[in-house]
Amino acid sequence: MDLKIPEALKKEHEALHEELAKLTRLPGQVAEAARKLTHHLHDHFRKEQEYALPPLGLLHDLAKGTVTPEMAGVLAMTDRLKAELPTLLSEHLQMTGALHKLAEVGRKEMRPAAVHFAEALKLHAEMEEQVLYPAAMLVGEYVRARLGK
Repeated sequence: MDLKIPEALKKEHEALHEELAKLTRLPGQVAEAARKLTHHLHDHFRKEQEYALPPLGLLHDLAKGTVTPEMAGVLAMTDRLKAELPTLLSEHLQMTGALHKLAEVGRKEMRPAAVHFAEALKLHAEMEEQVLYPAAMLVGEYVRARLGK
């Protein structure tokens, strides 16, 4: 089964990447702090796109009560998410430090876009931890239970 990340999440990630890319092109310490953050984000976003967010593409069907044998393909992703969750959360902690630095230099250099981006990405990470990751894992548990796997 071809699992697709919900379009809203996909667009949000793309917008975050675009905003960060703009910050890397600014002069001064903001660009340096943004480039360091880019290093942390690239691999993290790749992991999310690979196995953490695609299970959420089943939510609409599952909410309607639709469960098919093809959905069993989600189990490998959600099992991997459970196993790798400590790593994802650790990466969020590392990013938080880089985001604090970006906000700090953004204030110092009077770059409100940098401060706003740092705050928005912190909120995004909290949403992943509190809502998206648990929802993705529940998708797997629900599919497993309904299919008797």
